[in-house]
Amino acid sequence: MTSTLAPTGIDTTSPARALVCRACSARYPLAAQHACHECFGPLEVDYDPAVLATVTREQIEAGPRNLWRYAALLPAGQDAATRVTLDPGFTPLVAADRLAAELGITAPLWVKDDSANPTHSFKDRVVSVALTAARALGFSRFACASTGNLANSVAAHAARVGTPSVVFIPSDLEQGKVVTTAVYGGELVAIDGSYDDVNRLCGELVETDEFEDTAFVNVNVRPYYAEGSKTLGYEVAEQLGWRIPDQVVVPMASGELLTKIDKAFSELVEIGLVAAPAGGWKVFGAQSAGCNPIASALHSGDEAIVPVKPTGIAKSLNIGDPAAGLYALEAVRRTGGWMDHADDDEIRAGVRLLARTTGVFAETAGGVTVAVLRKLVESGRLDPTAETVVFNTGEGLKTLDAVAGEVGPTHRIKPSLRAARDAGLLS
Repeated sequence: MTSTLAPTGIDTTSPARALVCRACSARYPLAAQHACHECFGPLEVDYDPAVLATVTREQIEAGPRNLWRYAALLPAGQDAATRVTLDPGFTPLVAADRLAAELGITAPLWVKDDSANPTHSFKDRVVSVALTAARALGFSRFACASTGNLANSVAAHAARVGTPSVVFIPSDLEQGKVVTTAVYGGELVAIDGSYDDVNRLCGELVETDEFEDTAFVNVNVRPYYAEGSKTLGYEVAEQLGWRIPDQVVVPMASGELLTKIDKAFSELVEIGLVAAPAGGWKVFGAQSAGCNPIASALHSGDEAIVPVKPTGIAKSLNIGDPAAGLYALEAVRRTGGWMDHADDDEIRAGVRLLARTTGVFAETAGGVTVAVLRKLVESGRLDPTAETVVFNTGEGLKTLDAVAGEVGPTHRIKPSLRAARDAGLLS
């Protein structure tokens, strides 16, 4: 759980002061540690509130047009020369008026499109922050367990700075994600098993002498990794004119992205950069029906999450034993939101609906989010008169197989004007 590697240390200008257990509040130094020695609960970064309170809108707006404009709110990377980064972030916030009209939403609806990041998913955010911290802590090799997008990002970041990488994936991953990881030249290890099997192996490897110098972004440096997700929440608020939306719909795998977007909104309110909506904000979660342990726990009123064996086409969300599931449940319940799930046919329909109405081609996780958005409106759980932001976390070109059998040429003709007229193209 704690690396024995001698760290060089997190930047002293960082607002981060300690790691704190989310379960029992035990505190630890800023090091490569992800679990509490007292109760085995997950650790997260704790900040000095006095330092955070000095951050201003003007300071942020004067920064680069990427996630590092929020460096004063992050655990590492305050010195640009120390960053391991592809400079992701400040991705488009797309007005989705036509999608809103189809779903019966009358308030502004937005799509936060993180497919515009360098490796085309939100994982570039978490990897930039995690590996910047990892280098500060003295690690010389980068690694991860991944359902695809994280593997892409770790391999690309490692290639950018010339650091060795080794990433572990399930062997049945989509070919697009395999290729877009292998192309960067690092080690790519396919495991005959589910993501949960891959993650379990990585948890064992990190404890070995052979991997002592290796930063697993979602294992031993996970507290720093998770903080990168907050920048999605920061950006949405800034792009809305320093305003928090009334409702957000977030895809869930581990559940961490949802909790960190909620945390970002809370931090912005606490340090005075934004005001909370009059009725607060509501957080909604979206899962695939083939892997829905968090949503199932909410629907049944359970306080525990029962792991499942993932199935279905939304492989980037296929984490059957979600590490942050309980915290996602807490955030949804506290804010008055809800969770739902979508089956494969609904996911495909969601991908096509989003593309047809917004020009955004999402991977299957985005299809899950749009399909669940529809269900939330139809069930009355989501207020169609309240401003809403939905998150697309990845690029559709990575999961072409999901819709390849449903779309294609609408006409096939010979290269002549007569053929075009006969096909009705000149009518």
